[in-house]
Amino acid sequence: MAIRDLIPWKREEKTVPVTREEEHPMQTLQRDMNQLFDEFFKGFGVAPFRAFEEAWDVFSPRVDVTESDDQIQVSVELPGMDEKDIDVSLSHDVLTISGEKKEETEDRSKSYYRIERSYGSFRRSIPLPCGVETDKTEAVYKKGVLTIMLPKTAEAKCQKRISVKTE
Repeated sequence: MAIRDLIPWKREEKTVPVTREEEHPMQTLQRDMNQLFDEFFKGFGVAPFRAFEEAWDVFSPRVDVTESDDQIQVSVELPGMDEKDIDVSLSHDVLTISGEKKEETEDRSKSYYRIERSYGSFRRSIPLPCGVETDKTEAVYKKGVLTIMLPKTAEAKCQKRISVKTE
């Protein structure tokens, strides 16, 4: 006996037809592949992509690039790093910033001794939109922020802007 048989009144069941758009076969394939990868990584205790990178201690600093008429300025956030662990190079209009972050904490007590170490390296390559004077390039590291000033060449400075008129 079902519960609804015990209720003295019966409500009329109104059925509303539900229509669904058919999924495109590529959407179905993508959903199935995502589910397959999610299920695969569950067995290892590692979630795909972001958590996977965090588990392997991937470090990718934030970079801001600004351009003025005279120079290109690149600011990179590198908190907790020493300037000797940072390498900056410029070749064929590509600025490459790389480094290695090492951190070690030690905690001693009467009942325990704990040491934690973490390491992470990074490499960022930034294509430059125009020619720069490599011999006048400067890099300054202050309070965890690396600022690189790249003066433009004379050819890059003489670009002319064309105004757009409306009719």
